[in-house]
Parts: sequence; C-alpha cells; structure tokens
Amino acid sequence: MLRALELARRAQGHTSPNPLVGAVLVKEGCVIGEGFHRHVGAPHAEVEALREAGEAAAGSTAYVTLEPCTHYGRTPPCVEALIAAGVTKVYSAVEDPNPHVNGGGHEVLRAAGIYVHTGLCAVQAQEINKPFFKYVGCGQPWVTAKFAMSLDGKLATRRGESQWITGKEARQRGHQLRSIADVVLVGAGTVLADNPRLTTRLSDLDGDIRNGLRVVVDSSGRVPITARMFARDLSGDSVLATTSAVDTSHCQTLRAQGVQVWQLPANSDGRVDLGALLDEIGKREKLTLLVEGGGELMGSLLAEGMIDEVCAFVAPLMIGGRDAPSPVGDPGVTELSEALRLSSLGIEKIGSDVLIRGDVLNEAQWYS
Repeated sequence: MLRALELARRAQGHTSPNPLVGAVLVKEGCVIGEGFHRHVGAPHAEVEALREAGEAAAGSTAYVTLEPCTHYGRTPPCVEALIAAGVTKVYSAVEDPNPHVNGGGHEVLRAAGIYVHTGLCAVQAQEINKPFFKYVGCGQPWVTAKFAMSLDGKLATRRGESQWITGKEARQRGHQLRSIADVVLVGAGTVLADNPRLTTRLSDLDGDIRNGLRVVVDSSGRVPITARMFARDLSGDSVLATTSAVDTSHCQTLRAQGVQVWQLPANSDGRVDLGALLDEIGKREKLTLLVEGGGELMGSLLAEGMIDEVCAFVAPLMIGGRDAPSPVGDPGVTELSEALRLSSLGIEKIGSDVLIRGDVLNEAQWYS
C-alpha cells in the first residue's frame, strides 16, 4: 500500500477534479502490476496495473489507495475490470466519499465473491486526497496560504523591498507548490507592488513544469491591462476576479487579449465575496488553490475561516519597523480564541531558510 501511495503522488497537480490514486497487484509474494491515475480522462490506477499484469492478474491481490469506482464517468468502472480480471482480494486504504461510489464499489466486489479490506494506511491515503475530500464535501477547493517572511514576521521593508527575503532553494520550493496547484491567487495590491507573472519556473531537474490558473482579486479594476500576469505569451490562463463596479471597457479589453473575467457578488465592503470566489473555482472543477498574497487578502481569508493549510517560509533575518508589512494583514481576528491554529506540523530546513507547514485546526478539534 505504501508503494501504491508513492505511485499516486506522482500525479499531483494533474488529476483534478479526480483524486490521486495508485494501485499495486501482488501474486505469490511478487508485484505483477502497478499503476496510477495520471490525468483526467486517462485510465484509472487499477486498469493500468491490470494491463501491466495481463493474464497473471487472475488470483492476485490488489492494493488500492482509494475505493474502486462503480460508475461510468470519463472512464469505465474499475470494479468491473477487477472482477473480469479474476482478482480475488482487494485492499482499499479508504472509501471514496463521492456519492456515486461511497462504499458501493466495495459492495459490488463483495457480491462478486472478492475479499475486501478497508483501512490499511488510511491516514496517509486521506492526507494525499484532502483536496478531493473537501471538494466532494462542499464543492470548494483546498486553500493553501503560502508566504515568505523574516524571523520577526515581515514580508518586506517599510519601503516595500522584498526581493529576496528567502534564498534560491526556498524560492524553488515555492515554484514546486505552484506546479501542483490548480489555481494561484493574489490580491490587486500584490500585482501593483510586485507585478508578478505567477508562472512556474523550475530547473529541468525539478520535474514537470505546469502552470495553474492565475487569478487576481481586483474589485474595482486597479490592475492595469499591462500587468505581466495578463501577458498573451504566458502559458496557461489568467483571470480577473472582480465585481460589477469595474469599468466595462476594462473588462472588454482584458477579454480581447485572452483574459477571463469573472464578475462575482460583492460583500458589504464592496469587495469580491471570497465565498463566491471559492464556489466559482469549485464549479470549474479546480481542487487546489495556492494563495500567494497580499496581506489584506490573507487577512480576509483568515477572518472568514477559509484557509485550510499554511506554508510559511521563514528566513534567518530581521527587518523591524512598525510600517514594514506582515504577510497577514487586516482584518484578521479580534480575539485570540479566533486565531488560526495549525496541526500536523512539518518543519523542514531548505537551504538557509525553514519551511513551516501545517493544516488548519478547526475549533472543534483544538478544544477537544
């Protein structure tokens, strides 16, 4: 099962809206077939493993990171393939919460006389598919807040200088996070200050280079059409997420140069309603959202309880200054009991910097 999980991770960033799934077939103590779901529309993990095993699959045991599917989607049901191949035992790490499956795959297998066991490496299997489980549950993407800061919690000097707080190795890790994200999100202030491209830039040795959807939240159309993230020659698509307050001609010009414009409901402050934004991203079958700033956007997501995970790169330097910006700005929270708390902490040294990574612990969890 650990090998199946390893295989599943290879497709990070390529399967949305499908989950990450790996499969291993074993017979008489030997691995006879392996597979993983590579991208949407590609054969599922079980089918890949069965094809590799061929006729030897008869009488084998399958180890799958997620319950085999029972429904026709972009590909045929995996349970039928397992039954037809003569597999006699299936170990699934976790059940598939998709209402089209949700235990039904295991029922079909048992009805066909196949032994089914659930729960092997369940924690690891749930970990790699957190975005899929959230998406199935509420239709919204998994939100990761990523930022780089100094030891004293500053992301720039009081004059706005921020390049570069962290070293090359940490910046490359940041691009790796981009490469597996379906959507990269920033606020208008970040684009005006830094004019980022929001593309993935990795060396050849760092693997597959992929650009997710680039989205800027700009409620009033402050970001100029000349912003680098709107350039025609960039790989991938760019989006202006705005409200009806934006000038119509501004939207028309952006659309003419290939930029998508999402006009979303506004909140009481006249800004893009972030819940509506997450719903829109979910409707477009995007499972993972990487938020890269700025401070007000981070602060609003924090205040509204919309952050699922934090990736904080901390550099061994101090900046100081009352007016030097922090990665999470207004409005934030007013009571310490409302503060965002993390669980499943991971701490990793990357070059001269440190990456602190953790999932958001909801109130019910950390009071228990």
